[in-house]
Formats: sequence, C-alpha cells, structure tokens
Amino acid sequence: MENLLNFFIETGKLKSKKRKGWIFRGVREPETIASHTFRMAIMSWLLSRRRGLNINKILKMSLTHDLCEVYAGDTTPYDKILPKDKKHWKKIFDKWPRLSKKEKEKIFLGKYKKENEALNKLTLKLPSVLKKEIRNLWADYEKGLTKEGRFVRQIDRVENLLQALEYWDAKKQFAIEPWWIQIEELVDNPILLEFIKALEKKFHRK
Repeated sequence: MENLLNFFIETGKLKSKKRKGWIFRGVREPETIASHTFRMAIMSWLLSRRRGLNINKILKMSLTHDLCEVYAGDTTPYDKILPKDKKHWKKIFDKWPRLSKKEKEKIFLGKYKKENEALNKLTLKLPSVLKKEIRNLWADYEKGLTKEGRFVRQIDRVENLLQALEYWDAKKQFAIEPWWIQIEELVDNPILLEFIKALEKKFHRK
C-alpha cells in the first residue's frame, strides 16, 4: 500500500502541472494535464460506445497516456522550432509546423525515449502486474498498436481541438487554424469526424 500511496501522490502532481502549449500562447489560468486527461477520458468513454471497441481498455489508456509527464513534462509540436526571442513566437504559432518525415521520426523517438524512462521511474515500485499493464497501455497509445490505441490517440487530438476552440472563442488571442490543419491530417475515425463536424457548427467554422 505504501508504494501505491506514493504513486498516487506523484501522479497527483498532474493536477497542478499546466499544459505548455497554452502557456506559450499566453492563456491565463490554462488547463492542467490532469484536467485534459479528465475530459479526454469522458470523451473516450462516450464516443467509443458507438464503435464496438473495448471501453475498459480505452478508459485505462486515456487515464494513463500522460502519466509519464509527471517527470518528462509536457511537450508540443513547436518545442524544437521556437526561437529564443519570445517576440517572434506568435508568428510561429500562426502556422502548423511542417516537418519532414525524418524530422518527425527523430522528434518522436526522442520524446518516446524520454517519456518511457519517466514512466519506468514512476511505475518502478508498483506491483509487477500493474507496472506491466500501464507500460503496455502507454506504448499502445504512443505507437497505435491496436484499434483502441489509434482511437485514443485521435481522441487526444480532438479534445485538444475542443479546448483550443473554447479558449479561442473567449479571447481570440491566437490563430485557431493550425488546430484544424492538425485534425485534418491526423484524424480519420468516422465517429470522430462526425464529432468534428459538430465542433465546426458550434464554433461557426466557415
């Protein structure tokens, strides 16, 4: 029980860790990693019911997909291309970053290694069965090894779009088009595409 308690204390830090992408864009009181995970899990549960997927696995994967960020921290697609001078950041954020396949693979492998080490550290003293399950769920999410892993990975993007639209609708303080471009490139699940149409209608995308 002591090891579980320590694990809960460590993962509880995600309740106060704010998502880096919103900090970059100057959003006041941005969501935390845990608050993103909460709504993503709700969305995964309710939207996956129409796809005949393993909801138990999807929920667990949604809840564990960002646990590594306790130690690895949050990452964004812009991390490697931001200039040191913050005055130029807004111009960078106005566009979705276009990277070569080689650049994407290099970034993915670096991120994967860092987060894998962080997850190993976080789960080190958990019972072996729990440790293995959490690591397998995370690897499935990262690599899209199963239909559930691919679904949750796309849900992650869709929840991020919804949050971006909420912030954008309230303040219009950053360009929203990069999120739409990302979604068009990364999401192909029919149910999620249907949900995205509802987002377009709700937030008056032309």
